[in-house]
Amino acid sequence: MSASPAHDAPATHVVNARRFSCDGGEGALGHPRVWLTIPHETGFIDCPYCDARYTLAEGAGDAH
Repeated sequence: MSASPAHDAPATHVVNARRFSCDGGEGALGHPRVWLTIPHETGFIDCPYCDARYTLAEGAGDAH
């Protein structure tokens, strides 16, 4: 079961692992690298720096 997001994200990315990092993807113009974990309860997580939304790919496991 997934909860509805509170707002629309500027970008949505699909990842293959529940735990991953985000650095804004802009090289020197990005943000500090942060490690994020997609909660089982929501099925998505938003980066606290750039607000990009990450969801888990269909069939992806909990591998790190």
